[in-house]
Amino acid sequence: MAGLKYSRQREAVLTYLRSTKSHPTAENVYLKIREEFPRISLGTVYRNLNLLAEQGEILRLSCGDGVEHFDAMVEPHNHFICRNCGAIIDLEMASIDSIDQVADENFSGKIEGHEIYFYGICNNCL
Repeated sequence: MAGLKYSRQREAVLTYLRSTKSHPTAENVYLKIREEFPRISLGTVYRNLNLLAEQGEILRLSCGDGVEHFDAMVEPHNHFICRNCGAIIDLEMASIDSIDQVADENFSGKIEGHEIYFYGICNNCL
């Protein structure tokens, strides 16, 4: 991250997010990072998550459950949210990026991207 002073805590947050597919909340990240940095505060974790999201290193997901989740896979992809257990799962699917052009056809502004969440029941809950 250009122009930023190196931070072991920030690096630990990013390393953890890159190691998981669970799309954790800030509190989940805090509990995990605290194992390595017992004196770290929740506020420090929040600041680092926000900074990483602003720098484009991670994604911030608002999935409708009232808390933000975080994802280190920043390449365009879609998510599935289980209505039963709340799991957030990366969907492996063909690109639907053409949806931006479809949306733009009858819109006088400028479409710059999209976020799509699919909902249903995950395999574990079936």
